[in-house]
Amino acid sequence: MIIVNVIAFFATMILATIFGESAILDLLALKPSYIVQGKNLWTLATSMFMHLDFSHLFFNMISLFFVGTLLEKIIGKRRFFLFYMASGLFAGLFFALLSGFFGTGIGEKIFGNPEIFGIGASGAIFGIVGILAVLIPRKKIYLIGGPLIAIIIQAIFESVSPENPILNILGIATTIYIFFSMFAIFSFNPRLKKFAIPIELPFWLIPVISITPLIIIGFFVSLPIGNTAHAGGLIAGLIYGFYLKKKYKRKTEYIKQVFT
Repeated sequence: MIIVNVIAFFATMILATIFGESAILDLLALKPSYIVQGKNLWTLATSMFMHLDFSHLFFNMISLFFVGTLLEKIIGKRRFFLFYMASGLFAGLFFALLSGFFGTGIGEKIFGNPEIFGIGASGAIFGIVGILAVLIPRKKIYLIGGPLIAIIIQAIFESVSPENPILNILGIATTIYIFFSMFAIFSFNPRLKKFAIPIELPFWLIPVISITPLIIIGFFVSLPIGNTAHAGGLIAGLIYGFYLKKKYKRKTEYIKQVFT
């Protein structure tokens, strides 16, 4: 899935250069107002493999590598692939319907503007997190907080002073910091790792920490993060996780003990 996402990213970059970015977004990205009208339904699938820029792709693929590899070992390749696609589609539909029908007024702060495109693999990734939160809730994993904080700070500056020329410098600095954080977290130097602000959390707490603060901040600042799609993927993961837990009681209990 990582290879497919990478190929899709470069393919859309080439197509955007040839036909224009707006034309490609209109064709492949998910626009809630279109979905509720029954238009461009294929974008529920194609948007899962589109990313805004290389840092967006890189951050998502790093997350997919870690949590996806773990889940694939637990449920198997075939089941993983089918769930990845299903959770991504459900996340996109969840986002599109809530934004499309309720994304006006105060609803825009919660569900997103129905005219803004949604892209990225994070809905499916949150589905993976949802399953793991059920199957191995006490397993510890690191949430890399630095890049997320940097993105929020950049969004706040853009909202407060959208015409400020320093925004270009801030954008470059944010991108550099995100890549440096990725390098730092993989390094064997504990001092470097601190710059990425790694936060050790059990799986059951990651969805709460990853979504709730961003929803609250979203009431005051427009963030380039699809909280509703994340929540949709998470719901799909939780449902499937509880299904597996109920159907395979002994296996899931064993897995829970092994990954404590």
